[in-house]
Amino acid sequence: MFEVREKPQMVERALLVRIYFDPREEDESASLLEELGELVSTLGIGIVESVLVRSRQQHKRHICGTGKAAEIIALAKAHECDVIVFDNQLAPHQQRTWEREADTCVIDREEVILDIFAKRAQTKEARLQVELARMQYALPRMARMWGHLDREGGGAGGGGGGGANRGMGEKQIEVDRRMAHVRIDRARRELEEVRKQRATQRKEREKQETPHAAIVGYTNAGKSTLLNRLSGSDVLSKDMLFATLDTTTRKIELPDGQPLLLTDTVGFVRNLPHRLVEAFKATLEEAVLADFLIHVLDATAPEIERFHTTTLEVLKELGAEDKRVVTVLNKIDLVTDPETLSTLDRLFPDSLHVSAATGLGTEQLLQKCSEVLSDRVRRCHYRIPQHRADLVSLLHRDAKVLSTDYEGNDILVTAVVPASIAGRLESFIELPA
Repeated sequence: MFEVREKPQMVERALLVRIYFDPREEDESASLLEELGELVSTLGIGIVESVLVRSRQQHKRHICGTGKAAEIIALAKAHECDVIVFDNQLAPHQQRTWEREADTCVIDREEVILDIFAKRAQTKEARLQVELARMQYALPRMARMWGHLDREGGGAGGGGGGGANRGMGEKQIEVDRRMAHVRIDRARRELEEVRKQRATQRKEREKQETPHAAIVGYTNAGKSTLLNRLSGSDVLSKDMLFATLDTTTRKIELPDGQPLLLTDTVGFVRNLPHRLVEAFKATLEEAVLADFLIHVLDATAPEIERFHTTTLEVLKELGAEDKRVVTVLNKIDLVTDPETLSTLDRLFPDSLHVSAATGLGTEQLLQKCSEVLSDRVRRCHYRIPQHRADLVSLLHRDAKVLSTDYEGNDILVTAVVPASIAGRLESFIELPA
């Protein structure tokens, strides 16, 4: 993997910095800086101080003015920091300038998220997506790997007995860049193959015509915990940002007997780097292809409105903004203030109160899922002649059979039937359930 720089082996002391320009952005900038702290802590890096800096205008060299930059560098030196982490996105030349003047490692929010993703990726697809995003990020920064750009490769050539000089070799940075492009192209090809395999698996699911819901939401809202609660599975769920990157799908049964595929997706975050949205579209496209979405919100989060907006913005970018959404206020058991509960109900009037940790409200959620899909199924009683056992087999294969009895030469079947096969059985309906 092409690294942006030689990072210290152990990064233990970080100074966090966010620079803002409009006084009206102070509160949101403070919130984003706090979120950056959570991201950095997820990497196991200690934070010595977080600094919110206002600059009157944006400067090309440091983002802020030289005086503010000098103060930040002095603070980092006073704390003996291993790294300065900016919540702002740094251009490659700005990153070089800060590192040269601070004489320490300097990274931005995008690289923090890339490092988290690199640590968490488990499946081949997720690892390829991370590798692609990291190489695309590193490519314009590769000049920083060398103290000078006239390092040459090649040298004296052989051939015949002359040993004539073959001329100037390629600059090392050009060799590295060419190799990086080769690896990027290879990662894209491998990722395309994995996506084809996913598409094949998805087609198999679609053949079964089983409805599909995607669980979406801000990172650390409790999506994986909810999937575990509803399905009885053991997907990794921890109190940390981006605990899971890979989508996980589980099959559950709704109260009306209808099956439902539930998929947990990667969590969203404000200012998610665009290249990561692009890199993870194959993972996030589960949200685009789902029949409906379960949007999980952390009811205890002070900035729940912003988290809600962030998720909707990412869904819009993915082309999933028109999906029907069931909104879930998770961790509701931790909200004890009546005024806060009233405010949440006013902000999200159609939401369901749920605690994935305790199971509170999950029955209502499953019932809501049944209502969303009510037009896809019918519950019917059938009287089917025994010589039409093929229809009974069809019901067992493509429907949910609730009971089977025999009366004379007939088979009595009660089933929850998808619309796709209901027409073939219409003439055998005895009574609607």
